[in-house]
Amino acid sequence: MSLTIWQVDAFAEKPFEGNPAAVCVLPEARDAAWMQAVGREMNLSETAFLVANEGGYNLRWFTPAVEVDLCGHATVASAHVLWEEGYLRKDETAHFDSRSGPLSARRDGDWIELDFPAQPPRQAEAPAGLAEALGAELMYTGRTPFDLLVELSTEDVVRGLRPDMAAIKALADRGVMVTARASTAPFDYVCRFFGPAAGVDEDPVTGSAQCALGPYWQERLGKGDLLGYQASARGGTLRVRPRGERVLIAGKAVTVLKGELLA
Repeated sequence: MSLTIWQVDAFAEKPFEGNPAAVCVLPEARDAAWMQAVGREMNLSETAFLVANEGGYNLRWFTPAVEVDLCGHATVASAHVLWEEGYLRKDETAHFDSRSGPLSARRDGDWIELDFPAQPPRQAEAPAGLAEALGAELMYTGRTPFDLLVELSTEDVVRGLRPDMAAIKALADRGVMVTARASTAPFDYVCRFFGPAAGVDEDPVTGSAQCALGPYWQERLGKGDLLGYQASARGGTLRVRPRGERVLIAGKAVTVLKGELLA
């Protein structure tokens, strides 16, 4: 039996920007080995699998190498598919059960807004070799449940990084997010995300990183509503609104491929 699979550019204003994710809505649950094999075949930073349940959908995410506990851009992509393909009315909230608990997504005009758990970083000593791996002076280092968060001196430094991926892989369980206050209007901060340990050297746009970056920059800038830019080669804009124990993360999405999965 064939399955439909979509590829969606998330946190993108138009095709070929933002972060591409594959989305597959399954009639019933499949085993993790099969989902991992599909994730490896798609070779995108994440492939999302959805199975309907009583309250919404079970949602799981796979990189080409591992299953991850939380993913923003593939959740944006999943909600986009549910609305565009008629699984949900466009005025319905999409509810997801995930390894990080209940999540949701709603439409706000052209934006898709996620409701995710806040994960503010705690300050921590930088692992030995981190500055050398990034090739930059570290202004702040913190840890979240998944990643390291590093503030650098300027937006130009963030944009110009050419990190040693082998060294980064040895230093972080999942990844290293780097950030700086933005010097480019209208953005409040810029960021990049390196995740070689999860099979993705540089993630184009990382929604889950905003669970930490939102609270971090809210505290430093004194702003409740933030606009971030992920300065990867593809680039992506994120609207981020920390709200206590939750963070509202919004972006746009566009479908670029629709096909049949035959295996």
